[in-house]
Amino acid sequence: MKAIDAAEVSKRYGSTTALDRVDLAVEEGETFGFLGPNGAGKSTFINILLDFAKPSDGRVGIFGNDCQTEGVAARERIGVLPEGYSTIDRLTGRQHIEYAIRSKNAHDTNPLDVLDRVGIRDAADRKASGYSKGMAQRLVLGMALVGEPDLLLLDEPSTGLDPNGAAEMRKILREENERGATIFFSSHILEQVEAVCDRVGILQNGELVAVDTIEGLRNSMGGGTKLVITLAEIDEDTLPDIRALEGVETVVSQGDSTIEVTCTNDAKMDIIVELHQNGIDVVNFRTEEASLEDMFIEYTGSGGR
Repeated sequence: MKAIDAAEVSKRYGSTTALDRVDLAVEEGETFGFLGPNGAGKSTFINILLDFAKPSDGRVGIFGNDCQTEGVAARERIGVLPEGYSTIDRLTGRQHIEYAIRSKNAHDTNPLDVLDRVGIRDAADRKASGYSKGMAQRLVLGMALVGEPDLLLLDEPSTGLDPNGAAEMRKILREENERGATIFFSSHILEQVEAVCDRVGILQNGELVAVDTIEGLRNSMGGGTKLVITLAEIDEDTLPDIRALEGVETVVSQGDSTIEVTCTNDAKMDIIVELHQNGIDVVNFRTEEASLEDMFIEYTGSGGR
């Protein structure tokens, strides 16, 4: 059974298309990163999953339950950290977790254990009005974890967290995935996604333009390997020979002694051999794999935010 199964999902607001025929299947037990620049449609898709918005066309289900016609059954298996969720100022951290416990009938859960896990046990009896943005984000993550949900649906989960907090969040996500939970989260912080995700989807102008593993995305970009070669001296007449090799995408000279070659992994040694056969001394070389940010820019023409 698929954790999330979307078929031809579109959402229109008047003449504006927020989602355009999105097909997406997230497997049970995987960690899936949902990427896209601001306005791409990520939050709209998540709102449809939660039945906060109705699709104009298509359908989406969670563990086989239609999100619109069987929304209650679908949501019973979800833990949610929505973007921009506001805590209730007059309630303490403990009271927020107790509310989540009652809502999910998870009465064997100790609220202090939850608060300890997300790093704010010491603030259990402080009112949320005194919480920093990062503490409030930890609290809402704790509420999402209550009841050991089968699917964690997280919209920008590291908002407000410092680097240590973000690292702790990644650790929690790995632990949840190890116990069997499916993780689906949107983020503009590409390092977070690259660190924990099995696959990613890239949304651009409402269209799902790529779905793959990070390695698969690299391979779709000509292998995703950049070979940086330092030479004793560049012979411009040799560069066309390098470009002609199988598996070579681009060759760019950088100054008087360095060339950068985008190529498949299999082509790397052929390049070094070709240079040697042309009488060019290779002083040093290294490989740089395309980062998720490189791939994101390739697909969307924008930075990570």
